[in-house]
Amino acid sequence: GVVFPYSPRLGRYNLNFHEAQRACEEQDSVIASFEQLYDAWRSGLDWCNAGWLSDGSVQYPITKPREPCGGKNTVPGVRNYGFWDKDRSRYDVFCFTSNFNGRFYYLIHPTKLTYEEAVQACLKDGAQIAKVGQIFAAWKLLGYDRCDAGWLADGSVRYPISRPRKRCSPSEAAVRFVGFPDKKHKLYGVYCFRAYN
Repeated sequence: GVVFPYSPRLGRYNLNFHEAQRACEEQDSVIASFEQLYDAWRSGLDWCNAGWLSDGSVQYPITKPREPCGGKNTVPGVRNYGFWDKDRSRYDVFCFTSNFNGRFYYLIHPTKLTYEEAVQACLKDGAQIAKVGQIFAAWKLLGYDRCDAGWLADGSVRYPISRPRKRCSPSEAAVRFVGFPDKKHKLYGVYCFRAYN
């Protein structure tokens, strides 16, 4: 499976525990356990924003210690903020996905699309606009690689690179995050997902 950090359109540190759980489910994944985050950290996950885990703790994985992330002179590891109020405290979340029951693909389309057009284009192709969990699963489990930024269901724009190269995430294999562009005026491609029945 694959662990991925998630924060919604509103920016970082906006989710209480219950919203965090729901956010993962909406992205076709579940909130990650500490064991899953630890395994991901051992495989190289480095993320400087703290996120909820399934046990209600708030942690973040650091492989390259540096100033804003707990300090430069600290050892690599999963940093633990401890347990916080599940209703009132707000953080990001770490999600986990391992199920991949369908086809994930970049839709070949003559023009770039607004968000609404992207949603419709996938439907017209017999699919649905892909979720964040699906792009991470395709990238990690299938080695999916595409240097085209595309809309996803949550309104974010990302692209998956498993073979780093010039102009396409040169330093690392990653799902690159472009942002949450204006849905009405910004034009991108789209990633679709067709479930196997």
